[in-house]
Amino acid sequence: MLRHVTRKAAGWLAMIVVATNATYFLASWFLDPRANFRDLRPVRTEEQIDRALAPYNLDPQVPLVHRWWDWLTSVVLHFDWGKSPTGVAVNGEIGYRALVSAELVVLATLLSVLLGVALGVYTASRQYGWADRVSQTVSVVVLNIPTSVAALAVVFVAIWLNQHAGLHFLYVAGENSPNVEGLLPVIGDRLLHLILPTLTLTLMGYVGYHLTQRSLLLDTLHADYVRTARATGLTRAQAIRRHALRTALIPTATSVAFSIPALFTGAVITETIFGWNGMGRYFLQTIAKNDVHGTVATAAFAAALTAVGAVLADLATVFLDPRVRVS
Repeated sequence: MLRHVTRKAAGWLAMIVVATNATYFLASWFLDPRANFRDLRPVRTEEQIDRALAPYNLDPQVPLVHRWWDWLTSVVLHFDWGKSPTGVAVNGEIGYRALVSAELVVLATLLSVLLGVALGVYTASRQYGWADRVSQTVSVVVLNIPTSVAALAVVFVAIWLNQHAGLHFLYVAGENSPNVEGLLPVIGDRLLHLILPTLTLTLMGYVGYHLTQRSLLLDTLHADYVRTARATGLTRAQAIRRHALRTALIPTATSVAFSIPALFTGAVITETIFGWNGMGRYFLQTIAKNDVHGTVATAAFAAALTAVGAVLADLATVFLDPRVRVS
């Protein structure tokens, strides 16, 4: 097993290296860091702009291959991903934004998976019952609601609740409140700011797991090995839990693992509406500001998460499927 994981990790590492270097060349060709200086006053000449970009290894007068080599040696030897055209260190931005996205995404993902899988199992074992029909109707309706509309609806409901309760306990914007000091007050304030964006991501995320898990479990409920398990004396609930669900969880576990990079860099709408400065917003900002190094670092971060997701998907398959362990 260790050898298999090592081999897979080596393959993904090679993919990360190739994808990151390809992104560097593409970003250097299509992004123009000089655009950040052209609207400044007083007006700067092209020579002045090039001299301002030179300390950040962004001078377009330097051959691209030379700039790439300087950037690559800096990453390999010092793990320094460079600076933006305005001199902001990319390492600091990535570290901070990744933590912000982790706070926002990890809890929402866990809640989405738990709610979706639990609802899928409950409704599949009671197919065509009233609970199955109601939950399917609700899930289909939620599935067709755009994320922006759902987030704004959550914001409006929170504002209404704050006004009628006479308290400001649901925060609709920002990651934290200013002037909050002390460990416990800071943690409590952070948790209060997490409520609404986590609720939005959970509502938008559980639907796919619910409908998928229900369909997968229905495919396995009448399989031969489930009927054999029932014949050995297991109750229907025991047969579902020990055999049918274990097999039906494999595609769901793989889907969750591979959704990690999209969750970190794809929650742009939610981050924007609730004012969270996570990886999604940072990725858009790097492109808008022609930040070559920031764009490449974000792409490398997403590629690394994809590799982690692939390894986790393999481990989940091994854990859930005894046939894979035997092979």
